[in-house]
Amino acid sequence: TDLLGRSKSKPWISTFHTLGLRIMRAECALLGYRPGFSILDSGDCANLLADLMRRDQPGSDVAVGEVQNAISAWKFALVPPGKVDTQGLSPAQKFAARCYAPYCEALSAFNAVDFDDLIIAPVRLLQTDEDALARWRERIDFLLVDEYQDTNLSQYELVRLLAGGHQRLTVVGDDDQSIYAWRGARPENMVQLSQDFPALKVVKLEQNYRCSGIILKAANQLIANNPHIYPKTLWCDHGFGDKIRVVARASEHDETEWVANDILHRRLVHSLRFGDFAVLMRSNFQARLFEHAFRERGIPYVLSGGRSFFDYT
Repeated sequence: TDLLGRSKSKPWISTFHTLGLRIMRAECALLGYRPGFSILDSGDCANLLADLMRRDQPGSDVAVGEVQNAISAWKFALVPPGKVDTQGLSPAQKFAARCYAPYCEALSAFNAVDFDDLIIAPVRLLQTDEDALARWRERIDFLLVDEYQDTNLSQYELVRLLAGGHQRLTVVGDDDQSIYAWRGARPENMVQLSQDFPALKVVKLEQNYRCSGIILKAANQLIANNPHIYPKTLWCDHGFGDKIRVVARASEHDETEWVANDILHRRLVHSLRFGDFAVLMRSNFQARLFEHAFRERGIPYVLSGGRSFFDYT
């Protein structure tokens, strides 16, 4: 806000879905929805689909989640009902294709949308209504997208439509960090940028300010095996650092036991404090086993970014 000074402009900071919801609420009449439309969560959508599946094929053993995932994938790939190519699909996917249109019709009858609709509905509006497109391009002077490598086709199309006029677009992303292909992420969206935004300027942020040289060397060797869109070489000026150890354990319980025992060992041998150690976890659910192991050994700890498992008991 300090950079804006006295400007009347206010930045919008949101997810793709929140931005889509803003557009839908402003343009609900054009989209065919009544004011106050409902947003169904994943559980409500699953219940709706389960009812439709029972009507279509009573006694089917196809999982609701499988049908739900297939429909979601078609939605964020901007494939409408009736346009799904069923050749080569599994029986379950073909079943999902039959449920796709009734599912969309049921949502419309309830004046409701699912999370995918929060993006694809604004996209279809901006694709077909030039006045609406002009209005939203005028409201968004500059567009910045973070974690761009994780965008799917519908999200990219929303970006292209909103920024395609003034071309004032900045994206931040790393094709080597794209890990959500199973959720429709398309790192090739970075290639598409250079075609839709010919004035694109690429700035590579190759200097790392947190890691030691040995970690970056390992990272460079690992990502060298990836198909690169924009090649890069990471480097730092922190020195080489200690060697990396890879320790494999038979189970998650063995892993937490080893970590806890290694902390105690290193603390005694090197006269360290407990505060000199940190355990990084991929997901919060992994913390429970570490908490058990630390409590059994009297290791004090602070859980950052989540709530302790023992707070729920």
